[in-house]
Amino acid sequence: MAARYSIRIVGDPVLREATPDVSDIDGRLAKLAEDMFDTMYATDTGIGLAAPQVGVQQRFFVYDLEHGDDPRVLINPRITGSDGEWSYSEGCLSIPGLYFDIVRPKTIEVSGLDIDGNEVSFEADELFARLVQHELDHLDGVLMFDHLDGDQARDAKRAIRELQLARSEAAQPGPFRLGRAAG
Repeated sequence: MAARYSIRIVGDPVLREATPDVSDIDGRLAKLAEDMFDTMYATDTGIGLAAPQVGVQQRFFVYDLEHGDDPRVLINPRITGSDGEWSYSEGCLSIPGLYFDIVRPKTIEVSGLDIDGNEVSFEADELFARLVQHELDHLDGVLMFDHLDGDQARDAKRAIRELQLARSEAAQPGPFRLGRAAG
């Protein structure tokens, strides 16, 4: 499956902006969601992708815990309740290759709209709860390392600087040399 969009990487200002609610659920939104699924599936590791991660400032995300078996869209999501704590090594498509142990509520209650505009509410726990909270953070301009403190935060900032430097160096053209091609 080919990615329809490039996933925005840490450092892109769009990832730090809170999104406004979706006001129109129409064919364009459905097509965008479909393209976001293609982009997420192309990563082979993603189970969720928020609109800001593809540069779209709208309050929704796509997800599929089964990677192809149960794709869903959640529009204008809100957490209406939470309980417990659960620590888990969390990754993010916008911070590739880095994982951080983050404590989040173990169980949450969520409400929002589906792609047909129907109201939905459900309870999620463990990995599903974490996915919803992670994607909702993206909709609020929050990245996973914002949940860290102390040594873990310093280590994360260092790793992110190294990631940004490596990406910057990879984007630079190599030295230009005049010469003849081997024949």
